[in-house]
Formats: sequence, C-alpha cells, structure tokens
Amino acid sequence: MKPAIKKENVKPLFDSKFIKVFDLQYEEGKHYYDATRRSLDRIAALKSSEEFRAMLPDAVTCAVILNIKDEEPKLLLSKEYRYPAGQFLLSPPAGLLDPEDAGTENPILTAAKRELKEETGLTITEKDSLFVINPLLFSSPGMTDESNALACAVVRLEDKSGLSQDGAVGSECFDGFELLSKEKAMEILKSGKDKDGIFYSVYTYCCLMYFVSDLWR
Repeated sequence: MKPAIKKENVKPLFDSKFIKVFDLQYEEGKHYYDATRRSLDRIAALKSSEEFRAMLPDAVTCAVILNIKDEEPKLLLSKEYRYPAGQFLLSPPAGLLDPEDAGTENPILTAAKRELKEETGLTITEKDSLFVINPLLFSSPGMTDESNALACAVVRLEDKSGLSQDGAVGSECFDGFELLSKEKAMEILKSGKDKDGIFYSVYTYCCLMYFVSDLWR
C-alpha cells in the first residue's frame, strides 16, 4: 500500500521562479524531498491516480530525423551548454510546455513545434511527420517529479541551409549541430560519450536508441 501524502504534510523549503523544493512528510517524522518546477497545487505527489494519469509533462524532448535530398537519414542533435554539468552536451531539441499549450488540441506537439523552430530553425509542414513517442517520462523520480514527453519529427529537406540556432532564448547557449548517420549514432551509443569524450543525458540516449532501432520509420 502506497504512503498517503496529504497536502497539510507537504512543507515548502525553497521557492523561486524556476525551481522549488518541498518536504513530503509521508509518515510521522519521516521526510522525502522533491525538487520541482511545479507549484504546490500541481506537484505529482498530491495527485489522485486519475489526475496522475491525465497529467501533462513539464517539457518535451524531440528526436529529429532529417531526410535530406540524396543523403541517408540523419539524427539531428545540438551541442547545448548545460549549466549543472558545466559542459556543452550532445542534446536533442527540448523545451518547457507553456501554460497556454494546455488549451490546444495536442499540448505536447504544440510545444514541440515551437521548440523546433527556436532551437533548429525548422518549421514543420504537411510533408513532414510529427508524433508523440511517449507522453510522459520522469527524469529522476528519486529526486524530482520533473518529466518530459518524447516526440519525433521526421523532416524532409532539400539541403541544410535552413538549420539555425539563432532562436535561442533566455539562458540557452548552443555551439552548433551534430548530424549523425545510423553508424555514427551506434558508435556514440556503444562508447557512452560523444566524439569529444563528453558524457550525455538520458534523453539523448533515448533519441539515439529510437533512431538506430528504426522505430521512427
């Protein structure tokens, strides 16, 4: 039987615009801590099973496969500076769902289209394919209730001239793209590091696996 966490037993420990920390007292004198982007009334720990099943993710991560004319399919990744790691990490396009996304027909794909435009310069058109792979994955549920959906975009291009990172906003900092063939993606999966010997995130791993497995086809 799961511990019943009541709202009156959840205490805020830290509150800022971008991150919050709550003390989840699940039994008398027993505490668990949750770092979250969510306000108290939205944290996952207080949701009923029905509310949990209907929950939207905090963000969406995109596996982007480019079908460029006269080339084999390529997985599009970026070198994005990740402040907690202190490095440019091999990363898929990703971003937070905005509050207004919740009112759209498909909040995940609405956010995905916006983030793809900002971080890659790509506009999804009728000739392309955009779909949800997984509606919600927890990043590290032993520490946080933060979650990402996974989406896939299969984009047809005549050439690479339209790719751009000029739409970066806020703290986003990029250092170019990596376009990986299936062979190169396999090499990175096997080594656990990028070509520069740098580790990468679990969401990068997910996108690499999705690409090399041909599940996107």
